[in-house]
This record gives sequence, C-alpha cells and structure tokens, in this order.
Amino acid sequence: MSLSQQQCEPCRGGIPPLTPTETAPLLAELGKDWVIEDNHHLLKSFTFPNFVEALAFTNQVGNLAEEVAHHPDILLSWGKVEIRIWTHKIEGLNKADFILAAKIETL
Repeated sequence: MSLSQQQCEPCRGGIPPLTPTETAPLLAELGKDWVIEDNHHLLKSFTFPNFVEALAFTNQVGNLAEEVAHHPDILLSWGKVEIRIWTHKIEGLNKADFILAAKIETL
C-alpha cells in the first residue's frame, strides 16, 4: 500500500526517531523535491503563479492536517508555500511524517 493510502498513527513519544537508514526508502517513495534536513524534518517548497493559489494550497494542507491530526509548519509567501514536517514528541521523524507528506503530494 502506498504511503498516501496509509493512516497517520499518533506518536505517543517514548520511541526513537527514525535513522537515516530507515528514512531513505520512505523518502524515495515521496518522489522529487522532498528533502530531509539535519535528519530531523522533511521539507519541500511548492511554487505557484500567484498568492491566491499559494493561499488555497495552504488551506488545503491545513484541512488535511486537521483530518489526520498531524500538523506541519507551513510558511506562506507570494507564490510559494514551504512545508516542514516532523514529530515534535520525539524531536525527529517517524513514519507518520512521511505519510502526511505523501498525502500532501496528492492535493
């Protein structure tokens, strides 16, 4: 089953973040332009032709985040939206972060 079809399971903490060896195949499933920074968070910038479309995408991501109860950092600027995802309770990445990123890709 693809990442976008899986469900985010809330992290309750008390587990270690994924290692680079564990994140590599998950990152490969996401496709282009997603990067892992500092082995801590997923990051991708999306570009749009104007502010209105960037804002609409931001709202879609926000609605999705509420549906799955997993909330990324979202930076909106003219023609650009930057998404940063990680699991705060473990100060790093877990599978739910990759699932959210895959779901964002379907918007």
